Amino acid sequence: MSTLKAVIEGKCPRCREGHIFKTNAYNLSKFYKMHEKCAKCNLRFEREPGFFIGAMYVNYAFTVAIIVMVGVVLAIFNLYNFYSLISTIIALVILLMPYLFRYSRIIYLHMFGGVSYEPDYLNHP
Repeated sequence: MSTLKAVIEGKCPRCREGHIFKTNAYNLSKFYKMHEKCAKCNLRFEREPGFFIGAMYVNYAFTVAIIVMVGVVLAIFNLYNFYSLISTIIALVILLMPYLFRYSRIIYLHMFGGVSYEPDYLNHP
């Protein structure tokens, strides 16, 4: 499995088989709940206390991308005014919040978790 596919599917960065989150993003009451460890390779996802605070920067980058995208789309359709811009951005960020939260953590874990893919990790005793 490629790194991109592992990120999209929310898989463990070491074995790329275990799920990082307990439920899917559609379960709005539990979309933020993560497994403590990978069920397949026993990797602890929170590398150190407060590790995922850095994921806020990834989430910020996603939000800036949404703001730019909405601004460009509204400018193309000549609907660009302050209220339409703000209301569209707020609506999109609220609707996408479960995905932004999850993917910011997944990307941060894969990029800065200090764990690389070990394809033979599960085959070792």
